Amino acid sequence: MSKKTSQIASEFATTEEAEAYDHWFRTKVQKSLNDHRPATAHEEVMAALRKIIEAKRDINASDPMAN
Repeated sequence: MSKKTSQIASEFATTEEAEAYDHWFRTKVQKSLNDHRPATAHEEVMAALRKIIEAKRDINASDPMAN
């Protein structure tokens, strides 16, 4: 039986870089899975972000150098 090789080109220059990224990614996922804080609703997060965006727009609108 022949081994099939992946047709997807790696974005990493070396195997070590790929392994380091894999370790980092798996650690982040596990940390998230272990986090038992209550989730924040999508609508709540989006409302907070809209406020931030509007505040930035207001600041930039009053700054003649921003345009």
